[in-house]
Amino acid sequence: MSNLFDLTGKTALITGAAGLLGPKHAEAILEQNGNVILSDRDVERATMVAEQLNEKYNCMRALPMYMDVTDKESINAVVNSHQRIDILINNAAKDPKVKKDAGLTPETRFDVMTEEYWKEGIDAIINGTFLCSQAAANKMLTHGGGVIVNISSDLGVIAPDQRLYRREGVEEDQQNVKPITYSAAKWAVIGMTKYLATYYASRGIRVNALSPSGIYNDHPEDFNKKLSSIIPMGRMSHIDEYKGAIMFLCSDASSYMTGENLIIDGGKTVW
Repeated sequence: MSNLFDLTGKTALITGAAGLLGPKHAEAILEQNGNVILSDRDVERATMVAEQLNEKYNCMRALPMYMDVTDKESINAVVNSHQRIDILINNAAKDPKVKKDAGLTPETRFDVMTEEYWKEGIDAIINGTFLCSQAAANKMLTHGGGVIVNISSDLGVIAPDQRLYRREGVEEDQQNVKPITYSAAKWAVIGMTKYLATYYASRGIRVNALSPSGIYNDHPEDFNKKLSSIIPMGRMSHIDEYKGAIMFLCSDASSYMTGENLIIDGGKTVW
């Protein structure tokens, strides 16, 4: 029986590839013998990631490239430099994190959020997904089709529980919150997924979304405990737990699936 997950000869363009999940998406492609273009504004970090991946898999199939997902010329330069793009993973985002030494700040509050902050958050996710999908889809159509995977979030399905971000002894107007930009943009990504899936269904391009939940990345212990308490499986996800989904969505294993949002959240959105 043929390997339904095999990506030999396929080329995947990953946006925001130097971030947290980008290298893991790349591993999923490389482990199925595909090629990856690691695009990011931080080309130095993308280069470092590419070197690590090529060494890990003893190959030269990971290529770093500079790309700004809000700049159409930058996107076209990357897409047009390749004979074919078979897979696009729209992974780039502006997502303020909860960290031990920094992270969310009161400027994320809806009451005081500036128009500039709003536009930056929307631009990176919504406009980036639009521009990259348009360029990649046009390239895919020249060789019979392809796959687009949009990275949304459990917060594209449900609202954030702001209690997770509260700090004891801090005035209400100084409390940190998950910004509306993230929720609005990730909800929009799911809508764009459904739109593009039907738009391209007859032309050989499948479009699906993946919605991860909180990924443990050395978070403060109190935050980890609070978030884990509202997840049926009782823990945050491990960074490697989305690779199987990427292999599935990008390959013929999901050949009859389009317009769907695959939620992998330990059951968080079920409650």
